[in-house]
Amino acid sequence: MTRPIVGIIGNRFLVNDTYQVTGTGSLNVRAIVDATDAVPLIISTDENVYDLEELMRICDGFLFTGARANVHPSEYGHDVTEAHGDFDQARDALSLSLIRALTQRGQPYLGVCRGFQEVAVAFGCTLHPEIRDIDGRDNHRMPPDGTLEEKFALRHEVTLTPNGPFARVFGADRVMTNSLHGQGILDSSDQIVIDGYAPDGTPEAIYVKGAKGFTLSVQWHPEWRAAEDTVSKPLFAAFGKAVADWHMSKLRQPALAV
Repeated sequence: MTRPIVGIIGNRFLVNDTYQVTGTGSLNVRAIVDATDAVPLIISTDENVYDLEELMRICDGFLFTGARANVHPSEYGHDVTEAHGDFDQARDALSLSLIRALTQRGQPYLGVCRGFQEVAVAFGCTLHPEIRDIDGRDNHRMPPDGTLEEKFALRHEVTLTPNGPFARVFGADRVMTNSLHGQGILDSSDQIVIDGYAPDGTPEAIYVKGAKGFTLSVQWHPEWRAAEDTVSKPLFAAFGKAVADWHMSKLRQPALAV
C-alpha cells in the first residue's frame, strides 16, 4: 500500500543573489518522514504552476512552513513598513488560496510559524510586524548567535485551553516551546480560535472554527527534533493520523470509469 503524500510549501530565495530556487529546510522534510510516516513533496510557489484542485488531488495533506519572508501586509489591509521585512507574494498567492480551499474541503494541514500566520490571515486576522515593540510583550525572535541547538532551544511556556484540541493532543494544558518569530497576530477574527498563549499574551496555537478537518497551527517550530521532542512528536503524530485517514478515504472511493 502506498504511503500518504504531504505537500511542503516551499520558499523562494536567491543563490549567490542571482539564481532563483524554491526549497525548504531539511528539518521540514525529516519531520514528515520521521514523525508522520508520509512521503514529503516540496511544492514550488512559482506562479501558474499548479491548479489548486490538481494539487489537492496529488497530496493528502500540507505543511505550511516557516520562512524568512513575511505575509504581505496588503493581504490584511495594512500598509508596508520597513519593519515588515522581506516578502514572497507568490507564496502568499498560493498559500492563502490553498488554505481556504483545504479548510472548505476538510483536507488536513499543519501551519508552522509563517504558516501559522498564513492561516490567521486567510481567515481575517491582522499581524503586527514586531511583537517585541508592543508594550508588555517579549522578544520572540530567534537568537542571533549560537548553534542550532541553542537557537531552537525551549524558550517559554504556552498555556492551552483546558480540554481544547491542543491540550488533548499534548495531554497537558501547559507545554514548553522554542521561539523564532518576529511577527504575530495583532487582531484575531471570528473564524480563528486562539487555543494557546505565551506568558506575555502572544497567540501561539490556533485552529479554524468549525473546520471539518485538521487545521491546527502553531507559532513555534515543532519540526525541530519532531520525532523525539515531547511536544513536537504528538503534534506531528496527530497531523500524520489525519493525513493517513484522508489517504485511506481516497483509496476507498470507487475508481472513475475510463
